[in-house]
Amino acid sequence: MSNYPAAYQATQGSVLNVDKPFYSAIAQRTDARQRIESHVVPIRSGFAWTVPAGHVFRIVTLEGPQVADFNMWNQHNPRERMWASRTRQLQAAHVSTFDRIWSTLPYLRPMVTITDDTLAGYGVDGDGGRVHDLLGTRCDPYVNKLLTGEDFHFHCHSNLVRAIAPYGLTEFDVHDVLNVFQCTGLNDDDKYFMKACPAKPGDYLEFFAEIDLLCAMSTCPGGDLSVPMWGPGARDPIDVCRPLGVEVYRLDRSLLGGWSSPPVASYKGQHGLQPPQADWQHGETAK
Repeated sequence: MSNYPAAYQATQGSVLNVDKPFYSAIAQRTDARQRIESHVVPIRSGFAWTVPAGHVFRIVTLEGPQVADFNMWNQHNPRERMWASRTRQLQAAHVSTFDRIWSTLPYLRPMVTITDDTLAGYGVDGDGGRVHDLLGTRCDPYVNKLLTGEDFHFHCHSNLVRAIAPYGLTEFDVHDVLNVFQCTGLNDDDKYFMKACPAKPGDYLEFFAEIDLLCAMSTCPGGDLSVPMWGPGARDPIDVCRPLGVEVYRLDRSLLGGWSSPPVASYKGQHGLQPPQADWQHGETAK
């Protein structure tokens, strides 16, 4: 494994320098929060929910290992949505406590900060696998048709499409995901691999909402990914599919002293483009 330095480095005062005591207190002071929503998401389905800025939400394994494919948007402007590739560069390809998930251009700001992760101690296994990845993306019926010649309507992409439809969003709004609880890596051929999910009942990944959010999640039809969906040994893994929980918490105001939602990126340089110059003498726009 290379010790070559990361390409993106935080500078003094950068938003990449997370206030760890602030987010640690949010995670540790469970007496200073109130659960205001709790949902069970059935197997092979999708669910969407909103989270106000300054609240906390969790994705929870209720009965055992199960992978979730997660999307996120600015509740008031769905053009601002999570940006998996930039988050990989600014944070890591596999995220955990104190990592942030960033939004797309031209907004580029933290949408959430991870405050707690019961799988944080998993680390790197003997195959190079890690959990909570931004490397891969959602399974979808288009790839499935290419690989199997069959139609199947409950891939994560389709689950997410159905989940966000009541909010006025469409298939075009579904984007690259955070694979919660999924164990993945790159093999010696630099190809993406997936392993059986290591989560146990009651494990969770917890997020602090930096802005008002619309979230959506799919309970992956691959379940805990212990059974291959394509290739040798492939079969329907419905027996390893399990429901997941979603919980939303309101925090005591005492925990939020001094916090405010991060502003959008301050760049206003117009990318070097110049407006057309008027030729006032002839009353025409110069060409």
